[in-house]
Amino acid sequence: MRNSDGVSGFLTRVTGSVQGVGFRAWTRHEASKLGLNGYVRNLPDRSVEVVATGDAAALDALLTLLKSGPPGASVQSHDTTWLDECSRDAPNPSVTDGFQIRFQDGRPPVIS
Repeated sequence: MRNSDGVSGFLTRVTGSVQGVGFRAWTRHEASKLGLNGYVRNLPDRSVEVVATGDAAALDALLTLLKSGPPGASVQSHDTTWLDECSRDAPNPSVTDGFQIRFQDGRPPVIS
């Protein structure tokens, strides 16, 4: 759901051949170019989860890109829920600045 100020967010799960093809790095790159905050992570079922927040037009642009993914990916489907519609059991979408690649358990990688 989009807020009246143009800031919104979504949680989407992308299925298909989306792991081992650079999908997370590509998503981080595209989301960063669009000025979005959030994260992308692989899930144990071989799908990819993307949580993004920011300007509604930028979110729409990222969703369009996620429909095809990077070269080498084969997107079968994506199931998107706008953050205002997410249940309490949904992963914590709180990201304050930037777009991250996260581990399956939700932790960002430690960079030393």
